[in-house]
Amino acid sequence: MKEQAQTDVIVIGAGVVGLSVAIAAQARGLTVVVIDREGPAAGASAGNAGAFAFTDILPLASPGILKKAPKWLLDPLGPLTVPPAYALQIAPWMFRFWRACSPRRVAQSTTAQTTLMDLSRSELEPFLAQTGTMKMLQKNGNLQVYEGEGEFKASLPGWKARAAHGIEFHHLDAAGMAEIQPGLAPRFTHGTFTPGWYSIADPKLYTLALADHFQASGGMIERAEVAALRPFDGGVEVNTADGRLLRAANVVLAAGAFSHRIARTIGDIIPLETERGYNTTLPAEAVDLRTQVTFGGHGFVVSRLSTGIRVGGAVELGGLKLPPNFRRSEAMLTKAQAFLPGLKPQGGVQWMGFRPSLPDSLPAIGRARATPRVVYAFGHGHLGLTQSAGTARLVAELLTGQKPAIDLSPFSPQRF
Repeated sequence: MKEQAQTDVIVIGAGVVGLSVAIAAQARGLTVVVIDREGPAAGASAGNAGAFAFTDILPLASPGILKKAPKWLLDPLGPLTVPPAYALQIAPWMFRFWRACSPRRVAQSTTAQTTLMDLSRSELEPFLAQTGTMKMLQKNGNLQVYEGEGEFKASLPGWKARAAHGIEFHHLDAAGMAEIQPGLAPRFTHGTFTPGWYSIADPKLYTLALADHFQASGGMIERAEVAALRPFDGGVEVNTADGRLLRAANVVLAAGAFSHRIARTIGDIIPLETERGYNTTLPAEAVDLRTQVTFGGHGFVVSRLSTGIRVGGAVELGGLKLPPNFRRSEAMLTKAQAFLPGLKPQGGVQWMGFRPSLPDSLPAIGRARATPRVVYAFGHGHLGLTQSAGTARLVAELLTGQKPAIDLSPFSPQRF
């Protein structure tokens, strides 16, 4: 077995979270190597909606989702679905999800999520300035739209919770929505605009820019699949599938939806599941889009990127092995054309990616049970981009023995 000299930190995962962590550790004087099975921006970091959704503090696990779930689950192309072939396998995770929907636990998750969101927002612009990516930041807000007064009124408890945490928003009638986003179908009678919703010009290009910055600052990125971790006195061994042995004083596991497999090799059983996200990216001229529009009742968004118009979202809890069901992308695109009648649906590129999701909608940020030299940073669900800068600071503080900026107990990998 070929052995490599020890470095300070090995980060497993070259998505937006892993690379942000690598840059933050590097900035604190540590030598860092990043390992990824496919290379930078190959997973969910490439195909997400591009939003820094700092106002999205409410967990997916909530009483509201339990009310909607039975109807949604009956629709194989709806906002939330579990393929029949995967239903038995995911049952334990769904039970944990159901338990996380209690009002007490939702309140706890919302408070924790808000704390991480506030940190991530405060860290974002300094991080963009540090990495030379500030020009990619867009501040166009988000418009959540509702079909009728009933759907709007059903959303109000969520907005009340956001108001309690200091989030700015404005409720709008049809005329107010048209001023922000012309061309919405008349079926949408109410809306809520959140000006503090930022986005990135293109999530893949942003993640690749982080990889370039990391390497230009002396970091190394290697392509390899990690087979196992093995703690030893003074560090951690990383065994790769191709027979290499790498050593580091510390390892950060930020491998997204594949993280739980690697964590299992050092004894941590973490209930990570995969939200399979779908989208279609259309040419930039497909529609005159002035803000991100969220069709919450249908579980998808329409976003303007520098590379086109992206129509995507929804949750398919289907694991890592089932083939993609691109009928989901087609269903969202058909709805988008009906909801934005001026949209031209031709010329799109379909995509499916894996979002790493834990039952209570909070990520795992903290040390492994077996050794403090392995730090976990995964499970952000659809908020990986949003929480990447905040997570990077927290992990870098753990690596350098500093007190983390926020209480990490709600994010403990051992909370399950």
